[in-house]
Amino acid sequence: MHIDLLYFKGCPSWQQGLNNLRSALEAEGLTADINLILVADDEQAARLKFLGSPSFRSDGKDWWLDERDSYGLSCRVYITPQGMRGVPTVEMLREQVVVHHQGFK
Repeated sequence: MHIDLLYFKGCPSWQQGLNNLRSALEAEGLTADINLILVADDEQAARLKFLGSPSFRSDGKDWWLDERDSYGLSCRVYITPQGMRGVPTVEMLREQVVVHHQGFK
């Protein structure tokens, strides 16, 4: 399984997102190649259709897709059981890992 984690340098949440992703994989007993993608500028953000940092993708598809007219360097927020947060919970990531892992079987 291959997972892209997109982030920008000034994001205060991407490392917690990476930690939560690793915890989710471990909880599911799965391994994955995690590719960290540093989004450097608004041009690259537009080209990648970057939805904010951190973003999680498999096969180029965002795990929480959100259609937009413009893209740029920004922090991303997720709706969690605890309210709006800068990262998805481990449980939210576990659900996505399971869904996206099934495509690799």
